[in-house]
Amino acid sequence: MKRPQQTQRYSLPASLALAICCCATAFAQVNSLPTTPASYGNEAPAASGASGANAVQSSDPFNGSVPEGKATALTIPISFKEAIDRALRNNLGILLQSDNLLTARGQKWKELSSLLPNVNGAIGETVAQQDLAAFGFKLPGVPKVIGPYNYFDARAYLTQSLFDLHALERERGASANQSAAAYAYKEARDVVVLVAGNAYLLTLSSAARVETAAAQVETAQALSTKAADQQSAGVIPAIDSLRARVELQTQQQLLITARNNYAKQKLGLARIIGLPPGQEFELTDKAPYAPLAALGLEQSLERAYASRSDYQALMRQVQAAEYFRRAATAEYFPSLNIAANYGDLGVTPGNSHGTFQVTGSMNIPIFQGGRPHADALQAEAVLRQNRAQLENLRGQIDYEVRSALLDLTAAADQVEVARSSVDLANQALVQARDRFAAGVSDNLEVVQAQEALAAANESYISSLYAHNVAKVALARAMGYAEAGVREYLSGK
Repeated sequence: MKRPQQTQRYSLPASLALAICCCATAFAQVNSLPTTPASYGNEAPAASGASGANAVQSSDPFNGSVPEGKATALTIPISFKEAIDRALRNNLGILLQSDNLLTARGQKWKELSSLLPNVNGAIGETVAQQDLAAFGFKLPGVPKVIGPYNYFDARAYLTQSLFDLHALERERGASANQSAAAYAYKEARDVVVLVAGNAYLLTLSSAARVETAAAQVETAQALSTKAADQQSAGVIPAIDSLRARVELQTQQQLLITARNNYAKQKLGLARIIGLPPGQEFELTDKAPYAPLAALGLEQSLERAYASRSDYQALMRQVQAAEYFRRAATAEYFPSLNIAANYGDLGVTPGNSHGTFQVTGSMNIPIFQGGRPHADALQAEAVLRQNRAQLENLRGQIDYEVRSALLDLTAAADQVEVARSSVDLANQALVQARDRFAAGVSDNLEVVQAQEALAAANESYISSLYAHNVAKVALARAMGYAEAGVREYLSGK
């Protein structure tokens, strides 16, 4: 009797191992982007993926996109690299975050404008008539009404802040917020890579599950046919043939479910990377599986604190809150300003001469109704919140790194055990089929062996998933998710 090659039929490609690796990590990190609190004047820009626009669009914008182009009748090939590149161009989460970065830049320039020179120009032609009596002038021989008369004036005006600590500290806070927004944008790129990579590899896993389910159906079909022939020959009872038919229909149902899941995974991937609706595509890459030689705990933590974009963004937000608090306190301080103008004044442009005026002033706040005190209290509250969030995130990073290292060690052992279980289940299935063909036992053993092999394969897939979850979760916890995912999928 020809021995079936069950190991080759049921073992999934190693590329599926990373499929779930991003699943737990990416979606857990989507909502962990730092949130920039408003300044005491409610003017600090958002520096994270969380914004009013995000809340309106979706609670998880990284699962959406802005479609690129129009659908065609062709089936286009999509590699892993192309899927990542498309997602980085079209994913809604990164598009919204790029707009937040643009807002932060605008806020910085808005604050900076208070410190830079402001120059304006004006050209005017004036016609006037004055009543001297209205101004208290009653001179003998002088008409009560002067005019009408006209004059021409072309003038440039300059205002410049010489010293304004309030405006200076606000500009520094806005610059820190811009830096935080830049780090938050990098964080969004990492999340997009994780989500898109997860969707790509989950789609690969769904395709492989379809192949596995189809193989199960073929095996069950052959077993059912053989059982029916043996029943017709009077070799086995009808219950064996009936049991084989039930097993065949069960596997057919599983195949239908696997195909449906595969189609839905493709739809989800298309949404994340921004393919046009209705565009047919096929996946071209299969990622290799390779274990990871992790760094030690202390090195991993040191790298995480230095590289995590969300941690760096929150540090900049703390710095910005400190500047805004100083700005609130500086509202009590005097400020120095200069104003100047120069122009051409006369009856007509041809009959005029240059005039100028320069004024230096000191503005001394005396009583402002308690507004500086209120601003200082609000700024202090924001600063305390940011510091608390920073300490919490530092503890969270420590937890994530330690958990990923523990999971990586445990999952590596699980992979070895699961691989051995698949080999044993294949051997048990071969022996059960041989015993049934020889008439030593009924086909109940074969059905049970089939189910045991399917369970062993599922356990093997799950252990690969768990291993790669820990592997990429560690990369995410250490702050190099974008480079790490590409590195892992290249087999390095």
